[in-house]
Amino acid sequence: MKNINDIGIQIPQVYLPRSSTNLTKWAVIACDQFTSEPEYWQEVEGIVGDAPSTLNLVFPEVHLEKPGEEERIKNIQASMRKYIEKGVLQLREGFIYVERKVGTSGKTRKGLMLCLDLEQYDYKKGSLSLIRATEGTIVDRLPPRIKIRQGAMMELPHILVLIDDPKRTVIEPLSAAKSKLAKIYDFDLMLDSGHLTGYQVDDEDFENGVIEALRALAVPETFAAKYGVSVEQPVLLFAMGDGNHSLATAKAIWEKMKPQVGIAHPSRYALVEIENVHDEGLEFEPIHRVLFNIKKDLFAELKKIFGENFTYTEVANGAEMIQKVDSAQDQKQAIGLVGGGKQFGVIEIAHASSNLAVGTIQTFLDAFLQDGGAEKIDYVHGEEVVERLALQPGNAGFYLAGMHKSDLFKTVILDGALPRKTFSMGEAKEKRFYMEARKIS
Repeated sequence: MKNINDIGIQIPQVYLPRSSTNLTKWAVIACDQFTSEPEYWQEVEGIVGDAPSTLNLVFPEVHLEKPGEEERIKNIQASMRKYIEKGVLQLREGFIYVERKVGTSGKTRKGLMLCLDLEQYDYKKGSLSLIRATEGTIVDRLPPRIKIRQGAMMELPHILVLIDDPKRTVIEPLSAAKSKLAKIYDFDLMLDSGHLTGYQVDDEDFENGVIEALRALAVPETFAAKYGVSVEQPVLLFAMGDGNHSLATAKAIWEKMKPQVGIAHPSRYALVEIENVHDEGLEFEPIHRVLFNIKKDLFAELKKIFGENFTYTEVANGAEMIQKVDSAQDQKQAIGLVGGGKQFGVIEIAHASSNLAVGTIQTFLDAFLQDGGAEKIDYVHGEEVVERLALQPGNAGFYLAGMHKSDLFKTVILDGALPRKTFSMGEAKEKRFYMEARKIS
């Protein structure tokens, strides 16, 4: 393992399944997807059967707070040991260049697997660290994740981290040279989620090319000129895309372990995939909200909180709602409302306290839930999911427009973390699938 501390990375040692493994059954989607759609995970279980699979190495969050949680964690940890001892997983060292063809859209995202130094990551609001969260971290969401990771032999990442590389100097040269790289996996993902290909990057020239390109992005003068800030402003090189709570969990465990194990322990690092925010295959999608089992009058609470700044307009259908929200002007923030005792409508908030509609509605929803206004909330992708869940009796959904990906880095640098669940790197089926593993104990 090679540490490059000035840019907060490590060239990783990665475990991949042996060549005889059915990789379509091996790779499953990020554990925090389809949490309100248990039928998805039932279908995954049917596909996997008894085959070796990352399904046995992760904890799908659809099962959180359900009976058998402790037993499930024990089985995960036992499966990790078994897969190492039986040779199901085999070791490789080096970066991995990744291409993900997404669903049937024809888009291809490019990425690079490496380790990030948790000593240079701080998820707290106002952080000025080299590696930063892009949205608020909900500390209350960490304990169940800590319980799962603590004592685990391995980590399997669904973490996607962004770099701002408009000249395409870090990842794209590997794409151009992939005919010279050894292909180490190449297969279709389950349930119409696209195709995944990985290439070994263990040639010293290619490794050094990645390292020097990242170093160039982190030069303080270059950083200051790019964003129009003072040269004293600390550099932001890596910004969280997906999986911030997983990285925050790794950080929390590392801080707890560090006094006992010293700074050279493998838990100091976390395996992630980095992607260029300028990649044409990468799209930012909005994350919508659904309230379940509403117990209070939602409209009365909205009017009470926002007063004369609140207006609601009923519309004929979901398509009209989406069109009105996506084309809203800056004077008022527009949010689509599905269900809640009605069918489809558009909420408008004038003189909002947050710069983004997602921040305005999230503040309301946090207070509404804390006051017992609904049983729970879920964060979902795609307007069809919002409609299907929100039109069930007792539920309500909030449809939000997306933010432009080119605004991300400058917004985080100048304003700090965005409201939580502001954007998603693609819809649910486009999320990262578990493929690689890394030893952390």
